[in-house]
Amino acid sequence: MKTRWYKDSFFYQIYPRSFCDSNGDGIGDIRGIISKLDYLKELGITAVWLSPCYKSPNDDNGYDISDYRDIMDEFGTMADFDELIAGLHERGIKLIMDLVVNHTSDEHDWFKESRKSKDNPYRDYYYWKKGRGKDGKRPPNNWMSNFLGPAWKYEKETDEWYMHLFSYKQPDLNWNNPRVRQEVADICNFWFEKGVDGFRCDVITYISKKEGLPDGKIKLPLIGFEQYCLTDNWHKFIKELADRSWNRYDTTMVGEAMGITSANAKEYIDESVGELDCVFSFEHTNADRYMQILPHGMNVRKLKKIFARWQALPKTCAPTLFMENHDQPRCMPRFVSYKCKGHFDEAAKMLAVALYMQRGVPFVYQGQEIGMTNLPVKEAGYLKECDDRENTAMRSIEVYKDVLSVNVYKALKKFPFLIPVASKVLAKVARDHARTPMQWSAEANAGFCAAGVTPWMTVNPNFVYKNADLQKRDPSSIWNFYRRLIKYRLGNEYIIEGEFNEFYKNSGKLYVYERRVGDKALAVICNFTGKPVRFTLPDEWKGKSAHAELCNYDEVLPLGNRTLRPFEASVYLI
Repeated sequence: MKTRWYKDSFFYQIYPRSFCDSNGDGIGDIRGIISKLDYLKELGITAVWLSPCYKSPNDDNGYDISDYRDIMDEFGTMADFDELIAGLHERGIKLIMDLVVNHTSDEHDWFKESRKSKDNPYRDYYYWKKGRGKDGKRPPNNWMSNFLGPAWKYEKETDEWYMHLFSYKQPDLNWNNPRVRQEVADICNFWFEKGVDGFRCDVITYISKKEGLPDGKIKLPLIGFEQYCLTDNWHKFIKELADRSWNRYDTTMVGEAMGITSANAKEYIDESVGELDCVFSFEHTNADRYMQILPHGMNVRKLKKIFARWQALPKTCAPTLFMENHDQPRCMPRFVSYKCKGHFDEAAKMLAVALYMQRGVPFVYQGQEIGMTNLPVKEAGYLKECDDRENTAMRSIEVYKDVLSVNVYKALKKFPFLIPVASKVLAKVARDHARTPMQWSAEANAGFCAAGVTPWMTVNPNFVYKNADLQKRDPSSIWNFYRRLIKYRLGNEYIIEGEFNEFYKNSGKLYVYERRVGDKALAVICNFTGKPVRFTLPDEWKGKSAHAELCNYDEVLPLGNRTLRPFEASVYLI
């Protein structure tokens, strides 16, 4: 039943809390999304990834689910959700939701029952263990939470500890229990029957823990990672779930895939495996050196090598193409080494060409299409290098709301001398930066919510000149470039199926490749620097006629030996 429609789609990720507020409470909601469906259609989007909208106490902004078959009160009702699906499908747009089943909220009924007693029928829905030491007051093993601190919480009532690889309010489900696996399949089928077209599977590589839960190697910051990532029964669990649910419908299943790289991806996403269709791997987002602490950290050579490895996978393996999501800081100016002063728009368009002319499943995150940036927090002086108008600074401790950011500051209270360093790092990498309200207009609160309403998250002050309304009316804007690029990509055989051949592989300035079908090819030329760079035609392109297809400058220059303009990106059919 799988048509693999994702191979010729363009996804748009919506973070509901920050997209559009329809009822004046300062929180984005489903009716707000419905009000913007024509915007998505006009942009050319053919599929939406919707971050969690299930009922949740919001310890981790919806990634702690208390009821998988209901909608968060702040976001609306199930009737609103049904209207959203219908509205998307009427416009030819498919919908995938977030599937968060490595853990639940500690306020889920399963966990409420589980913690009551050791013999409760739901006890083994989760991982409970006796502590170590004579008094049992030390955690069962040395694993660390992804949100800092031990991955275990002690419960006095039953004198045992439960596992939480994230917040203590996100207890991990025990997938060794066949009842848990059936529950997950039933949840998936519930949403498929409603018309949902697939799922993005949150931390799906963590669902199988090493038998016996042994100590992990001392490898900061995530002690235990190798003991719970892609271990033991992982393939068995996913294959069973696919057979019971995923593969019974025409779905797209995208895994958030820590531990999966280009080197081992084939065993997880090849069509013959019948498990995941594609994965979000984070090799390329980690290509910037020194954890983005320094202002000029992007390693372009490393970035290109990572892209090339994914492009070299068989046609039966679909890479994902993304630069941003709700867990990543904004790509502008991160992916151009923070040096794009005077050429911000050209740089943003260049990144789009460099990424989205490759083979794979493209994703754009809300606001990326207008060049939204990180918050200009006090510690992020590099922002002034990319845009002269970034002149409003705020202190990071006042704007960060994400559980991980808050935990960092809490953990450092005993070490105040480290706070300035942590602040500089968070100013570039905090998840909060991607969660600022969508910038719709130059009106109050960026048009995200009504004037006089306090939005749940700080609005980036650059909304007055960086917003969708302004850019839609400007033919040369980032938004209109994305619109042309998406239209050009959809149905394009060169991009969907063409052979990938790279040139200038050792250059730290140029990214040059072709997408070849027979004796014709798309030639893609990108200058990753804010300075003019000399370009010489590869031998394979010499003497060929060429037609300009896309360019991020208004003046389109012919293909040939010449000096590329700062951040120039051009695509030619040769």
